[in-house]
Amino acid sequence: MRFMILIKSDEKTEQGAAPDERLINEMGMFNARMEKAGVLRGGEGLTPSREGARVTITEEKRTVTDGPFAEAKELVAGFWIIDVGSLAEAVEWARQVPHAHPGGTTELEVRRVVEADDFGDAFTPEARAAEDRLRERLAKLD
Repeated sequence: MRFMILIKSDEKTEQGAAPDERLINEMGMFNARMEKAGVLRGGEGLTPSREGARVTITEEKRTVTDGPFAEAKELVAGFWIIDVGSLAEAVEWARQVPHAHPGGTTELEVRRVVEADDFGDAFTPEARAAEDRLRERLAKLD
């Protein structure tokens, strides 16, 4: 099962503050441990919301709102995608994430990535074949 570990933003990440050398080194070691364990599938940090946009889609229209967005704690500053056997194992990896904000709080969210089988009969053999072809093409880009 794949899980996404989301790192929540805070005021510092929304201001665009770069991580210090300690955090860069600790995150590098953490990433190396996950790679060595064979669970890491990807992960990146994200720029502040002021450098992004939000797209809202309704039946009638599609609206683009430029950042920044309010409530930094509701935003995502980065993520990892890991492949593990259970939510409990994913949470255990999340518990090992280096503390990014000494004197403050680092908040993470762990969510399972939806897989094709989660869609049941709605995911027809034709849709599954199309998805498989897409994944094959994307894998070649790596």
